[in-house]
Amino acid sequence: MENYTKYKLKSSDELTSVLSGKDNLFVIACNKCFKEFETVDEPDCDEFLKFAKEQGKTITGSAKFDFLCNKMHTERKLQDLLPEGTENVVVISCGLGIQTVADLAGKPVIAASNTLNYRGHHGMALTKKSCDACAQCYLNVTGGVCPIVDCSKSLVNGQCGGAKNGKCEVDPNKDCAWEKIYQRLAKQGRLEEFLNQPVQVRDYSKVNFKVINDYVKSIREDRLNGYYGGVHPSERKEFSEHIALKKFPDPKTVVISMSQHLGAPANPIVQVGDTVKVGQKIGEAAGFISAPVHSSVSGTVVAVEPRMHGTRGSEVMAVVIESDGKNTLHESVQPHGDLDSLTPDDIIDIIREAGIVGMGGAGFPTCVKLKPAKPVDTILLNGCECEPLLTADHRVLLEFADDIIFGLKAILKTTGAGKGIIVIEDNKPDAIELMQEKVANIGNMEVFVARTKYPQGAEKTLIKRVMGRKVPSGGLPADVGVVVDNISTVKAISDAIQKGMPLVERVATVTGEKIKNPGNFIIKIGTSVKELIDYCGGFTDDDVQVKMGGPMMGFPLNTLEVPMMKGSNGIIAIDTDETKEQPCIKCGRCVDVCPMELSPLYFVKYAKEENWQGMKDMNIMDCVECRCCQYICSSKIPIINSIKAGKNAVRGMK
Repeated sequence: MENYTKYKLKSSDELTSVLSGKDNLFVIACNKCFKEFETVDEPDCDEFLKFAKEQGKTITGSAKFDFLCNKMHTERKLQDLLPEGTENVVVISCGLGIQTVADLAGKPVIAASNTLNYRGHHGMALTKKSCDACAQCYLNVTGGVCPIVDCSKSLVNGQCGGAKNGKCEVDPNKDCAWEKIYQRLAKQGRLEEFLNQPVQVRDYSKVNFKVINDYVKSIREDRLNGYYGGVHPSERKEFSEHIALKKFPDPKTVVISMSQHLGAPANPIVQVGDTVKVGQKIGEAAGFISAPVHSSVSGTVVAVEPRMHGTRGSEVMAVVIESDGKNTLHESVQPHGDLDSLTPDDIIDIIREAGIVGMGGAGFPTCVKLKPAKPVDTILLNGCECEPLLTADHRVLLEFADDIIFGLKAILKTTGAGKGIIVIEDNKPDAIELMQEKVANIGNMEVFVARTKYPQGAEKTLIKRVMGRKVPSGGLPADVGVVVDNISTVKAISDAIQKGMPLVERVATVTGEKIKNPGNFIIKIGTSVKELIDYCGGFTDDDVQVKMGGPMMGFPLNTLEVPMMKGSNGIIAIDTDETKEQPCIKCGRCVDVCPMELSPLYFVKYAKEENWQGMKDMNIMDCVECRCCQYICSSKIPIINSIKAGKNAVRGMK
């Protein structure tokens, strides 16, 4: 692999001059980026330490960082790092890293290295697939010279015409980036190829640069608003966000899995030939972290056997019921009375018996979540639905607002929390307006409008964004006084209390560029994915990938003969991904976007080495598997596969 490292150590003569009159040095070195990724330390730091000692300098200590230019990570690592007596900080990195440390160290900073220019054709996006998260892949088009960084005006569509003698009109000390681009492309024999592209050249000569510069700075600050990292994938919610909920036609047969939640699968309590009714318990919870399962139709049990599971990709025990089409309710489906007459324990029992679990995807039993070991003061309702394409929770907010308010009241009473906050991303203005009206006269409820960013809806990022509280590594939301529940989960709680109906149906979106007729549906648990696809007109063509869930965290389906489950918030049909994995170039983009502030590139390396202790030491268990790292990866490495392998191995460690 070609090495595009951005710095090298200064020569001995230069270093002698730079260190003249300086002593008591702390040395910080950046492990080089844009090169073959190895988990060994770069030699530059040790070379400098040896040189400095030969010069009679006192070294107070040294440290080696990955991606020194990452201000968030570097600031955290620098805390209390410099020993007493340190007079100067020596930095070995490119100019970005040196500037970062200079802003943070509070000591004189000495640059011991020279920044290098990229040479040759270097593209951040090594594969054909573009990520649409930023413009860095433009490097493939412009011969390795970045129009975002190297042009003072960040022009991505051609020169402004304001260069004088090859220098920028904004900064006369800076070469015109676009002239460099043209020269490099000409040298590579690619200029004609570039000029034939539909590049729109605009005249920026009259633009107020200060206004533009201030705007760019404010945008960069906004990127980290609320929590670190995250990405902005194309939302594509326009396919279905405007389509009202529709009751999906009752299926003739349902396949109801006994494993629809985290923890132990439920134990079947019916046999072939039994007659069952809607809301009747057919699977008993098998432990503390488990949940009962109920029939979504009335009819006859025709099989109790392993069937394919959508998210596991393997067969698990299921109850197969042939519907009689009558939807006869079981005798146990009875309203539980007025909320004021119920105690917190009553509500917990109702939720437990109704088989309610987290419906945002994780499937954690809600009765357990609502009896935290520590006191909580705030309930956050997650109405963000930050996954692209999905619009199910959006429609629940619009069409079941009163049920959501009722469910939140029940949770507040159960937990003893003093406040309930409904969090909605700003791409759902109609839902925001409606819910603000609903809570206007309720003293302990409010709506929080969050700027759209993925993965806003992950529990820990949501808490940090709304409350400014950071869940400790390995901790739970209750550790910072918070419980987070999904909008659809709260709707299910309302149904269980007011109607006595267990969790036997849910709202889900069927959508994607490959679906002929997208929609939002109320679907019985156990309905076949194939029936959903067929009802929506099938696919637009055969080149399609189907996922259960959203494009970021959804599970690819190898067969459509799988049932909808409690956590199935959508079925999407999208373009197939033909991208081939390339070697890691240590670009650091996965570190930049990880909302849990981890270093995902190491997880891939350590998985190949089966270095499970290394994964544990780098806090792999804090990963929420949001796939931001995989989404942004220049080399399109399936990082999540390594993370899952690492988590399984760490769980098995003694």
